Amino acid sequence: MEDARQRPQTPSDSDVITDYRLPTTDSFRLPSRMRDEIIAHARREVPRECCGVISGENGNPVAVIPLTNTYAEDDFFEIDAGELYRVYRDLDAVGQEIIVNYHSHPVSVAYPSVRDVAHAQWGDIVYLICSLEHPDAPVLRAFQIIDQQVSELPLTLA
Repeated sequence: MEDARQRPQTPSDSDVITDYRLPTTDSFRLPSRMRDEIIAHARREVPRECCGVISGENGNPVAVIPLTNTYAEDDFFEIDAGELYRVYRDLDAVGQEIIVNYHSHPVSVAYPSVRDVAHAQWGDIVYLICSLEHPDAPVLRAFQIIDQQVSELPLTLA
């Protein structure tokens, strides 16, 4: 019989810390001012797609961080890698993390495109899409994209 003191310890279910941020059945709460910031960013970038992230602490949104779209065309976005690295470093230093990846669709609906889904490699994170298809009535929708499966999250403004 093996001595329990020599056996590696494995955590019990009660010891495991899980990510409480965004189970796929929950809604996502976004402060109204952040919604306004994202819409303003999207409008500034027309006809190009804007992109950015939202930092968070304990799953709660803290700040909208607009980033540079380095994609050469108007119909997609690619976040500047150097900027993103600096954001990760800065957020880590203050105990925050990226909880949202956002971008705009200047001329189409707020729903992930085939390319959006193919490039969604951030895991368990919220993807926000701001549509300016109707410029006077922007639409912001929230999604999770896991293993190329899109699930819409009810978006609640706080």
